[in-house]
Amino acid sequence: MGLSVTVATAALEAFLARSAAAQCARIAHATPLTGGTLHENWRLAVDFDGGTLPGRQELVLRADRPVCLAGCLSRREEFEVMKAVWSAGVSVPEPLWVAGARGPLGREFFVMRWLAGTAAPEEVIARAADAAAGERLARQLGTELALIQRLRPGDDRLPFLAPAVPDRAQALIAATRAYLDACPTPHPVIEWGLRWLELNKPRPAGAVLVHGDFRTGNYLADAGELVAILDWELAAWGHPLEDLGWFCMRFWRLDADDNAPGGIARREPLLAGYAAAGGSPVDREALHYWEVMANVRWAAISIQQAERHLSGTDKSLELCLIGRRTAEIELESLQLIAADTARRSCHA
Repeated sequence: MGLSVTVATAALEAFLARSAAAQCARIAHATPLTGGTLHENWRLAVDFDGGTLPGRQELVLRADRPVCLAGCLSRREEFEVMKAVWSAGVSVPEPLWVAGARGPLGREFFVMRWLAGTAAPEEVIARAADAAAGERLARQLGTELALIQRLRPGDDRLPFLAPAVPDRAQALIAATRAYLDACPTPHPVIEWGLRWLELNKPRPAGAVLVHGDFRTGNYLADAGELVAILDWELAAWGHPLEDLGWFCMRFWRLDADDNAPGGIARREPLLAGYAAAGGSPVDREALHYWEVMANVRWAAISIQQAERHLSGTDKSLELCLIGRRTAEIELESLQLIAADTARRSCHA
């Protein structure tokens, strides 16, 4: 990607100038941004001569990596999702322009505004150690989830999303099981978790737009305040509790185990912000189920991530380290299921 930016500088500058209706555009700086196992992100400082964005502009270019995870949206599709949620008032970087695989970089990419802040989990969670700051951030994130869910199937801006299914939980179970069936090594804990999920499904709910990877690390915060939700490549029509369960997964908490939502606060501020912004009613037992679902799916995805590294198609220390934690995620699944079994026994 770095070679593509430097070699194709003239073509990229021409694309930026055309997109901004400028006389010309000059890339003053191009800096790779850290993080992101699925796509590459570059911060660009661009000087525009005239047009809709005159002067120095700080932008982010987001492009495909050589190998993407199955089920990811294309960059053009992710761009369209961001346009839709931007219009709905969701806090995202303003999406500006998109280019196809025949464009200046030879692969799909889009350009959005750069925003100040950090997405680094260690920094976000450290700032949230101040209880008031963590609760405020959690409430803001709950509000964003409710805003995202205002988009519903049938939205003519998102025709490329796979049609909503009547039973989202069963569809996710089937997709994860299909991957395991094709996997050359056995994973009995994940298989057992899938069977538990199948036997304990809550009642299906009407589909809403879900982010698909809503967690600490995929949003920007600045001085403890939410700036923007990032990384929309897994957006889909899903269950209202799906993103909430994913966000509460232990894996995202680092060492802040008492703070279920992304290591930043207790569940209550998150759910309060969600409810105040019009989110669907939250059944705590159903939310627990979706947290189990998140862990079982993430365990399977961690195997896929490791395979990307081991196959040599996308060498990455981060992918390798995720794969080494599969057993830890499996253990969390078992402990959550055990807690549910104990609760049911007490109420029997």
